[in-house]
Amino acid sequence: MIVVAGEALIDLVPQGLGALAELKPALGGGPYNTAVALGRLGSPTAFCSRMSTDAFGEALLDGLRRAGVDASHVRRGPEPTTLAVATVDAGGSAAYSFYVEGTADRLFTAPAALPAGTRAVSFGTCSLVLEPGATAYEELLRTAAGQGLFTALDPNIRAGLIPDADAYRERFRSWLPSVTLLKLSAEDAAWLGGTPRAWLAAGPAAVVITRGGDGLTVFTRDGGEHSVPGEKVDVVDTIGAGDTVNAALLHGLAERDALSAEALAALGTEGWTRLLRFAARAAAITCSRAGAEPPYAAELGDPDALS
Repeated sequence: MIVVAGEALIDLVPQGLGALAELKPALGGGPYNTAVALGRLGSPTAFCSRMSTDAFGEALLDGLRRAGVDASHVRRGPEPTTLAVATVDAGGSAAYSFYVEGTADRLFTAPAALPAGTRAVSFGTCSLVLEPGATAYEELLRTAAGQGLFTALDPNIRAGLIPDADAYRERFRSWLPSVTLLKLSAEDAAWLGGTPRAWLAAGPAAVVITRGGDGLTVFTRDGGEHSVPGEKVDVVDTIGAGDTVNAALLHGLAERDALSAEALAALGTEGWTRLLRFAARAAAITCSRAGAEPPYAAELGDPDALS
């Protein structure tokens, strides 16, 4: 079981260019997209969050169930669902503004225990910024790491939600001793102001940097650095691409029985190259269609079949 912990929200996705383009609601949130992508790939997955009892909350739960994700650990509340308004530029890159005050997911509290059979827990995005839920997710991250579970972190920076950038950067560094796999975009890495080698020294066993269409690179504790190019595709938008990478990495590692720091160290050049190519192909498929629509297993094949 892979548990994904974090927010679920509604993306209002523009159907054209510019600030006044018509908006279409879509299921979203970085952790939510990661959970759905894992479910579509066939990994046993549970989602740990708090959702509204409103119509959007019901739609989000239905989306989890359709993807085969266990939603029994989702708590509910009467507060409204968070909204994220996306603006897509001519190259397909998305920027967001958020409506988060008084919403249901902010009131998350850490569960007494994770689901039976949990092997890995994934964290990231707005849920690690917005209080009081951020402190609860941070507690869950540290608890999972203390139990020896594999932990994955994608900070997925939304700068407009972070009132004190320096305080957030310090908090981010405090999470690293509890993280097994750190994945972040090149833009997030620049905003955080660190380096993969410095982050590795603080705790993670591997750091994966995504560079959009230019591909992915992993840095490992033994000094390794392995890169793959991006898959060429006609980009509709990039919504959910990074979340798909998260899911593809976790799914591929689970398929290899490699959800541990020791197993990451043993992957070597061939193992990492195949895994990164699998993630790049999954992200490319997501970018080829509107909104966060990650691929199904049948569209990708065996993670070890890519060479």
